[in-house]
Amino acid sequence: MSVNLTRRALLGGLLTSTAGAALAEGPLQSIRPNARSEVPVASAAPESSPIPRIAPRLRATIEELIAAADLDGTVGCVLADARTGEVLERVDGGVSLPPASVTKAVTALYALDALGGAHRFVTRVFAIGGISEGILSGDLILAGGGDPTLSADHLAELAEATKAAGISEVTGRLLCWRGALPYAEEIEPSQLDHLGYNPAVSGLNLNFNRVHFEWRRVSGNWQTTMDARTDNRVPRVRMAKVRIVDRGAPVFATDGPDSWSVARSALGNGGSRWMPVRQPALYAGDVFRTLAAEIGLRLPEPEVIDDLPDGDEIAQHRSGTLRTILNDMLLYSTNLTAEICGLAASQARFGTALGIETSAAHMTTWVGETFGLEAKFVDHSGLSDENRISADDMVKLLLQEGPDGPLRPILKRIAMTDADNNRLEGYPIEVRAKTGTLNFVSALSGYIETVEGKDLAFAIFTADIERRERGKAAGDEVPAGSIEWNRRSKRLQQQLLQRWGLVYRDEVLDLERG
Repeated sequence: MSVNLTRRALLGGLLTSTAGAALAEGPLQSIRPNARSEVPVASAAPESSPIPRIAPRLRATIEELIAAADLDGTVGCVLADARTGEVLERVDGGVSLPPASVTKAVTALYALDALGGAHRFVTRVFAIGGISEGILSGDLILAGGGDPTLSADHLAELAEATKAAGISEVTGRLLCWRGALPYAEEIEPSQLDHLGYNPAVSGLNLNFNRVHFEWRRVSGNWQTTMDARTDNRVPRVRMAKVRIVDRGAPVFATDGPDSWSVARSALGNGGSRWMPVRQPALYAGDVFRTLAAEIGLRLPEPEVIDDLPDGDEIAQHRSGTLRTILNDMLLYSTNLTAEICGLAASQARFGTALGIETSAAHMTTWVGETFGLEAKFVDHSGLSDENRISADDMVKLLLQEGPDGPLRPILKRIAMTDADNNRLEGYPIEVRAKTGTLNFVSALSGYIETVEGKDLAFAIFTADIERRERGKAAGDEVPAGSIEWNRRSKRLQQQLLQRWGLVYRDEVLDLERG
């Protein structure tokens, strides 16, 4: 009788055996022995090398590095051999903490599993009625397919294709269909209203559902604009509005979807920022109409619909592949992309539309069933404080996915930096990981290729939940102390990564184990 073991089953067994010291069953002991004095390094680094020269000395323990970071709150970190599952170092690995945008790495796997890396989102234009002498006697439909990467440039191409189909005027309506995915006015209600990284989610999206607000002083007066800019064009937006008012606080306020006021006292001499869009389908229709007018295609005011009527397709835009979209999502940490990909994955699995929280609950179940770990996700982007996973379980996922799996190649390359945050060019290790940052929350998880070519998997989660809650209660976009706290957390991440990438060489381990 023969038994075939998958990589996931094998590593899952390692992690729950005495050799792996069960990630989910109580404390793990690091296999790294207690630090010894005068530990030699395998080879000295030349003066020009970015590798720090390590003189014979007492090597700082991981606990000492964490203590020196002075983060308060909780630090949970785990390092394991990515090939064998052997746990190398561990501190508070079993404590579940907010993973912030590290959640997106889980979402990427969830989406790839359900949709496949070749999946594309398709935005279409339909015509209802006959076309005669350039006039469509009926309705034109801009139908979203959930594409999180749709831009004003793509809408311009759709407008050109619509005109090329023989349409220069529409007598009926311009309908904007958003029903390909469920609509949500914002990703995370507990976040401040004006934050551009917390937009609405819809089946029809544009420019990551953000509108560009710019203000400048002209002849003593304030001039403001709202546009849907890209690198190639700057179409004006009419559906989003902003008023400048005399008040001290808050700086931004809203009295309805995409209607903002801003305190005059906070404007300085001019500036700009991206504002979230709460009506993305209407936004897309507004910009589509503006771009169409530029080429002589006259369209009526846009209207949003949830049910798609039958019509004849006259144009379409296909997104990049899901693998490409996820690569960019992990690089730029776009929350909208994560939510769209998670929602699309759940819809493909269950054949019905699910809201963000319900979809995230299904992702939680999938993670548990697939990787045998415990976690809680209430969104797909990590924007909510209620998301929870431990460093133990995050590493368990990475080990079972494997260093040769689909995740590692699309993770961001993490540069090594010195104490002043200057990049260390040519540093001889490679780190591919997902970052995660909220006020008083910082996370990093992924893979390391050490100087000797060893593959490691790691997770570093830090959080001061009490200070985060106080900052949220005060309504501060950047609470006092949060910048310095996050800076110290990221410095700790760098210290750990550089230690792990250089120390875990076979010859050094042998010397330490002596």
